[in-house]
Amino acid sequence: MKAIITKECMGDRNCSKLCEEVFEYDEDQLLSIVKFKEIPQHLEAIVQQAADECGADAIIIEK
Repeated sequence: MKAIITKECMGDRNCSKLCEEVFEYDEDQLLSIVKFKEIPQHLEAIVQQAADECGADAIIIEK
């Protein structure tokens, strides 16, 4: 599974708070970034939750 942050990211950092192992806030770009090309299997559920809870719908999940 892959996770992609789109330009719609509002920078509220909710994904980073939910799963800091995968998401990181980039202070220069003022948006979250994904630390992995492929999400580790044991983190897939929490990454899906982050995508589902994203207020801007800025996290795209590719399986």
